[in-house]
Amino acid sequence: MASSQRMTLKRLRAMTFVVVPLLILGADLPAPKIGQKVERLGDEIMVCGQLIHTTTPVVLWSDPGGYDAYRVERRFVPWAEASWEMTKETGKMKNPNRFSVRKGVLTPAQIETVRGGGWELPMLQGVVDQFVIHFDACGTSKKCFQVLHDERGLSVHFMLDLDGTIYQTLDLKEGASHATKANSRSIGIEIANIGTSKVGNSARFDKWYVKGPDGKVTISVPDAEKPRNPTVELAPDRPNPIVGNIQGEDLQQYDLTKAQYESLIKLTATLCTVFPKIKPDYPRDEAGKLLPKKIDDELYLRYQGILGHYHVQTNKVDPGPAFQWDRLIDGTRQLMGK
Repeated sequence: MASSQRMTLKRLRAMTFVVVPLLILGADLPAPKIGQKVERLGDEIMVCGQLIHTTTPVVLWSDPGGYDAYRVERRFVPWAEASWEMTKETGKMKNPNRFSVRKGVLTPAQIETVRGGGWELPMLQGVVDQFVIHFDACGTSKKCFQVLHDERGLSVHFMLDLDGTIYQTLDLKEGASHATKANSRSIGIEIANIGTSKVGNSARFDKWYVKGPDGKVTISVPDAEKPRNPTVELAPDRPNPIVGNIQGEDLQQYDLTKAQYESLIKLTATLCTVFPKIKPDYPRDEAGKLLPKKIDDELYLRYQGILGHYHVQTNKVDPGPAFQWDRLIDGTRQLMGK
């Protein structure tokens, strides 16, 4: 990593949480010059074409090494085979677009307004009220994008790699195809994590999680999928698989990395600040405890906040039993000053 990149990462980690105003009206700023370059810190996400700071490393789809869900050709095949025409012949995808216009929550008049890209932030704030968390079951963000974009014709707004790097693949004005009925009203993130297995069956973990002579567990990543930041320790936050019951089934899973939690908390605080309808909380039962299963339809319709994929669909178990919900919510609220 170049020294300038290291300095940028150090600055981001030292920064306190802040959301930069989208428009500064009447501010006494120097007039821009023709051809002047606007510098980015490298922590910004894109919302309705506006850059919002998160204070954690973000790679946009337009950045070198980013993942662009707007493109219709496949990313990880030879260029001569990547076109939509060639992709269509495989029979895997019927539509070149991996996203939509959030039509499920818009009136016909609003659809006409935004179909050409004419989203304004207040309209988006009025319809986005959920943040859905997934594990990618691929282990790395690179592999995740390959599976979503090249093989399944799906999309997600964010991917969170093992080193804490956040990749944004679409402006949040778009409706990503990540969680069926939640697509129109939600923002989605795929977290790099190999996923769950049934209790007693560790075959899924054996090659991915390696225990050293000192008993410490690290994550073994293929060279072609190594994260961007080689200085981050790739190890689950807790050394042993965590067992829990999701959708009525006992499952085990290794935890996320420390870097992933740190970045996810900052991103979540940013989203809950920019989108006030996304409440910094998770679905709870009458005793105030986490609901580890699909929530009923009536609750889902009125629910505004942070969800696991398993809260939306009965056939999903992500983000899994190891996910530390209270760590996310407490950290988010602390950054928001709540």
